[in-house]
Amino acid sequence: MNLDEPSSIGGFFALRTGAPGSGHTAISRIHGGDLTVLTARVDRVASRLGTPERRVAASIAHLGLAARIWSTALGPAVLRGEFPDPAPGTLHWDPELTAPDDLCWSGRQTRPATVDTLREAVLEGQLVPLAEAFRAEVRIAPRLLRGNTGSALAGALRELTRWARAHGRPDVAGRAARLVTGLLEHPELSGTVHGPALRRTTCCLYYRSPGGGLCGDCVFDRAPGTGPDSRRGL
Repeated sequence: MNLDEPSSIGGFFALRTGAPGSGHTAISRIHGGDLTVLTARVDRVASRLGTPERRVAASIAHLGLAARIWSTALGPAVLRGEFPDPAPGTLHWDPELTAPDDLCWSGRQTRPATVDTLREAVLEGQLVPLAEAFRAEVRIAPRLLRGNTGSALAGALRELTRWARAHGRPDVAGRAARLVTGLLEHPELSGTVHGPALRRTTCCLYYRSPGGGLCGDCVFDRAPGTGPDSRRGL
């Protein structure tokens, strides 16, 4: 499958193909309980952020990986009408690397781009068990992780819409919106974002890291402790 066009959307949409590197681990192994790479990633993010709170680092690590997984499926789904099938053992992750080298797809099969196939293969097949693995590694609220998953999907839609406008492709923007709208109706994602701007209803906790601030879609209008509390939910 040619993934050159999806990779032009941005780094998060790029996906290596072929044999995984020596540092890559099949994500299905993480689902199965091998948390070694998750622990390493959370520790690395905690060090980079300078935070002693592992749940903050876990949330940011989870958000980044969820965004990568959504983007590498949604990009080709919208642009080519199919996406790489992330069947068990075919999607590999190296927590020491950044996009596009962090993810590698060794499969050959694709799936048709429908809400149902994306929901089954990506959300239920990859992201739901990934969130469970993060919760096994760090004590963190499941609602927060669901919020991360919804926010990551909304972020992929924003990037696709931006690309579509820049390239005069309203058809791409329309397909992306339809797919994401359908995915957000799933019970796992329903209520995680709201409004035309798809603003999230939970907080990823980035503000709790030293020097951290609010994300563009944050539930807060200002960081807690810096003024009147304007939160709409956690």
